[in-house]
Amino acid sequence: MASSAPQTTTPAGSQPATGASAPVAGNTPAPEIANAAGNQMQFHSASLYVGDLHPEVTEALLFDIFNAVGPVASIRVCRDAVTRRSLGYAYINFHNYTDAERALDTMNYTLIKDRPCRMMWSQRDPSLRKNGAGNVFVKNLDLSIDNKALYDTFSLFGNILSCKVVTDRSGKSKGYGFVHFETVEAANEAIRKINGMLIAGKEVYVGDFLKRNDRPGVTEWTNLYVKNIPKSWSEEKLEEVFGMMGSIASAIIMKDSEGKSKGFGFVDYVEHESAARAIDEMNKYELEESETSNGKEEKKVDAEKKAEGDKKGETKEVEGEQNEGEEKDKENNETENNENIEKSGKQFLVVCRAQKKNERERELSEKFEQL
Repeated sequence: MASSAPQTTTPAGSQPATGASAPVAGNTPAPEIANAAGNQMQFHSASLYVGDLHPEVTEALLFDIFNAVGPVASIRVCRDAVTRRSLGYAYINFHNYTDAERALDTMNYTLIKDRPCRMMWSQRDPSLRKNGAGNVFVKNLDLSIDNKALYDTFSLFGNILSCKVVTDRSGKSKGYGFVHFETVEAANEAIRKINGMLIAGKEVYVGDFLKRNDRPGVTEWTNLYVKNIPKSWSEEKLEEVFGMMGSIASAIIMKDSEGKSKGFGFVDYVEHESAARAIDEMNKYELEESETSNGKEEKKVDAEKKAEGDKKGETKEVEGEQNEGEEKDKENNETENNENIEKSGKQFLVVCRAQKKNERERELSEKFEQL
């Protein structure tokens, strides 16, 4: 595979995180936290994950770089299915496990197109990533601490599966990160030794990573968002239906300026358990045909009024007549398709936890920050 000569160098400025009390990379760890070789997970795959890649990094460039370490079987840069733009990470498969291990030891945090790549073993088993065992959360990091500095500091306690300092879109550190150890014992030792110590002059917090739903107080939500509420339903009807799941503090249907239902609303329960049960049992709740007929008729009337208004507008405008006709045909087709779908399909309620936009974005972000 032909490509231009890669600009690959070893980072010169990255240094292990040090402080008044933090371990130094050159020190020999205590016997009880020595390299847990006996407990080391045996990787049967010769596949590596390479992340934090520049958008212009291609398979050809990666082949030229990593084939120098050992024979490469295949390389795949993951891309957006629609735009085909790089997602910033790739998978490299070596023929031999020893070559993959050597690449991980010698090429991790190497600069590729002026960006240090972040490498780890490819984890095909999703349970290893999802169960959270051995995963450590580190916060109050100095903004100068990068992935390599964090890795060098925590690698003293055992084999690391992944290590990442979370950054914003510009690449600036957000002051916290994650270190996923191979064993729970290594993670516990790192927490015991590093929590409260100084790294780059700042006292850091190190603790077990907790999923959002496992954090104190987070699971106590009671407010639900309900979509596809029939236009014939009143707030009393909404409260009656959802009251079967538990005591309700309030139930409201959102209305327009004319007082007509917008088809969605909120139900706030007294207890979290009732809200959780409502999501389990009421989401995809099938509505009766009689309950949805009024909504269909209103949509049909609205579509007819819109078509009539568009027709009157055509007589007043000459310029762009052809374009407007094409757009109107498209709108009429979409209206007809929607009516056909509604006539042939059943209607269901959509019920989920009510969240502010920033809360939802933060929750989604936390799922991907550790990748």
